[in-house]
Amino acid sequence: MLDLRLIREQPDMVRDALRRLNTDAPLDDILQLDEQRRSLLTRVEELKAQRNAGSKEIGKAAAGQERDKKIAEMRQLGDTIAELDEEVRDVDERLHKLLLEVPNLPDPDVPDGPDESANVIVRHWGDPKEPSDSIAPHWDLAENQGLIDFERGVKVSGSRFYFLRADMARLQRALITWMIDIHTREHDYIELTPPVLVRSESMVGTGNLPKFGDTLYHDEESDLWLIPTAEVSVTNYHRDELLDAGTLPRKYVAQSLCFRREQFSAGRDVRGIKRVHQFEKVEMVKFVEPEKSDDELYSLLDNAEQILRKLELPYRVVQMCTGDLSFVSAKKIDLEVWAPGSEDWLEVSSCANFRDFQARRANIRFRTEDGGRPQYVHTLNGSGLALPRTMIAILENYQQPDGSIVVPAVLRGYLGGQEVIEKQPGIW
Repeated sequence: MLDLRLIREQPDMVRDALRRLNTDAPLDDILQLDEQRRSLLTRVEELKAQRNAGSKEIGKAAAGQERDKKIAEMRQLGDTIAELDEEVRDVDERLHKLLLEVPNLPDPDVPDGPDESANVIVRHWGDPKEPSDSIAPHWDLAENQGLIDFERGVKVSGSRFYFLRADMARLQRALITWMIDIHTREHDYIELTPPVLVRSESMVGTGNLPKFGDTLYHDEESDLWLIPTAEVSVTNYHRDELLDAGTLPRKYVAQSLCFRREQFSAGRDVRGIKRVHQFEKVEMVKFVEPEKSDDELYSLLDNAEQILRKLELPYRVVQMCTGDLSFVSAKKIDLEVWAPGSEDWLEVSSCANFRDFQARRANIRFRTEDGGRPQYVHTLNGSGLALPRTMIAILENYQQPDGSIVVPAVLRGYLGGQEVIEKQPGIW
């Protein structure tokens, strides 16, 4: 969430930033409650000072009517203070709920724009194949080769579910293991295996709640939520913690199942495995010092890019405009891989700097080297990479005229030296 002092002291700046995001937030209500809260606190402090002075007078007074009268006055004063304290708690709760509705503010260098049409392509890597009749889209290729069973996925779970089969399942396992090995051995991340069910406060900490509750899977009886990404679990790994000086940056990588309700994307990308309710992803999360978070964002981006380069998959780097930023991001850069069969650029990683937005919600701070007042960390995350779309790109870029798929060289050691994925045994 935003620092309340920022809204109080620079409301016009915050309003201008929200206009850049093409959105609004209850700033007037926040400012009104903030003023009410501060007025109440001032009144409480005044009454407590009166009570303290009165208590001293009682201690010096002799027994009698005047002393009894003063004691009664102090009791009444105490009741008034208790009522005001309760009012302050109520205002605090209402103010906190309103602050959770305010999005993060975009960095000044984020390009302005109404929606994804204004995103900026920063650069390309590799030579994208031209679409042709000889390059099949992954949904046809994978089904014909016995690699994905869409029909039984729908039978078991409904639309946008599928079974990976045989070498396709092995390919996903190989990709996951290889990507985590790269991030831990070459990029110095610590591997975590996170829970995929989290409490509500964890979803609030990363900004998924309350705004995006209708896109998440929730078990009401236990009040547990299925994570949309490992970012939720890993960011909350340090929730309500004060990290020691000199221990930043902290870099974690985690593989997990991810769950997202795609009912709002009805009619979009209905074929294949591009947009599904359940998928696997390797996620990178960083906790860093504020003055280093810009550099850490580009380091994070390079970590994700290296995976694509090692796989020799053509991709482009896209800077998100203000109209396409997420609720929690101050700056976001996507990696989109080319899929010639689908004739589409597919997002496989979003690398974002959240500044202290998540850290304030999750109460994650660090001690400074100079022993000064603890500060909120800056959090960042990025996919390294998302599995379904990465596999789409491999299928469509590495397919051969006979329908077989060449295994990328970097993955062959993880597949027992296998160089080609042939047509799999029949689906009985």
